[in-house]
Amino acid sequence: MFVFLPFNNLLCNLLGISLTVWFTLLMVFIIVPAIFGVSFGIRKIYMKTLLIIFKWATLRLERGAKEKNHPLYKPYTNGIIAKEPTSLEEEIKQIRRSGSNKSLDTAEFELSDIFYFCRKGMENIMDDEVTKCFSAEELESWNLLSRTNYNFQYISLRLTVLWGVGVVIRYGFLLPLRVALAVTGVSLLITGTTIVGCLPNGRWKDFLSKHIHLMCYRICVRALTAIITYYNSENKPKNGGICVANHTSPIDVIILASDGYYAMVGQVHGGLMGIIQRAMVKACPHIWFERSEVKDRHLVANRLSEHAHDKNKLPILIFPEGTCINNTSVMMFKKGSFQVDATVYPVAIKYDPRFGDAFYNSSKYGMIRYLLRMMSSWAIVCSVWYLPPMTRQEGEDAVHFANRVKAAIARQGGLADLLWDGGLKREKVKETFKEEQQKLYSMMIGGSQSDRSRS
Repeated sequence: MFVFLPFNNLLCNLLGISLTVWFTLLMVFIIVPAIFGVSFGIRKIYMKTLLIIFKWATLRLERGAKEKNHPLYKPYTNGIIAKEPTSLEEEIKQIRRSGSNKSLDTAEFELSDIFYFCRKGMENIMDDEVTKCFSAEELESWNLLSRTNYNFQYISLRLTVLWGVGVVIRYGFLLPLRVALAVTGVSLLITGTTIVGCLPNGRWKDFLSKHIHLMCYRICVRALTAIITYYNSENKPKNGGICVANHTSPIDVIILASDGYYAMVGQVHGGLMGIIQRAMVKACPHIWFERSEVKDRHLVANRLSEHAHDKNKLPILIFPEGTCINNTSVMMFKKGSFQVDATVYPVAIKYDPRFGDAFYNSSKYGMIRYLLRMMSSWAIVCSVWYLPPMTRQEGEDAVHFANRVKAAIARQGGLADLLWDGGLKREKVKETFKEEQQKLYSMMIGGSQSDRSRS
């Protein structure tokens, strides 16, 4: 038994030295730079290296597929059906023109009109604009993640070995490192905000609260190996305003909060999330609603308005879509946050799917599985644009103001601007949408009939 003591001591010493070196590197290259907001440029070098590898892997995949006569899947980025932005009346007139000898101005129903509605129905079944907004974005190139390209299959030994090495790096090195960083960031956030919450209100408390939040969010950003480029920082949200952004993932909050100070809005949760919320609200006036209060629109609007009109409070961060969209489009903004008479600061967020899919499909993955997928990806690369502040124009209602802000975000982020409600992800189409199409057609027929009766 005593013969093995020197060996045990040596093993303990080596383990101690390894842990010391590990935590030293962690502090020097990640945590300390996160505290001061500096970067050594290691992540950008890492990103450029990955792009070179991805390009080689894609070319090798395509060449191998040609050699073996395997058809390559190409995603339909613009949809599988070519659609032109024409109105109901114009399309029905085209159908009548091609299939009838009657005058196009006749005010009577024609049997050929039903072909328009049949075609529209089949187009929406085959190429549904809403459903494809809630599925992962398919890549034309391969990033060595088998879950991002349908062309992934055995092509060559070298390519398979490279994929295997990537799995070892992602799960054996990057994943443990990122989990350690995430635990560090969340622990510091809970501990720091709890301590700061015990201080009396004043400038010193506000100063510490802001910088503790900023430091912890930056650590969490590094836990995802997030490489973020911010544009137009002169338009960053200011106190007494509302920041609105398109929503792709729960980490949108971390992406924005690692570059500025925000008051969060959300529903009260239990478990770990509840602990974090209770700690955060002690140090900063975040707005948390009880489950029973969320449906009370007047209460929500009053609390948002009260916060936004206080120039000493941080800008409110809101995602008006109300659900996560797959980084290809922006869907309808809920009008609630635009009813508040306050300056709105639009922000556009666009992720680069080549390094990892940031979209959170809550109907398919739980939060733990989603975070595991995120932390086992190569990196999270995104661009953030701060747009000029916007206010409601005279005579403009909340709906039109929301659509104007949404259009600006979609245009800047290169996203499709859709009018559909993100709630259709889980709900059926409202009857009002159907009635709107019925009214358009009845007005087309009814208007012509009234004109004819007057003549």
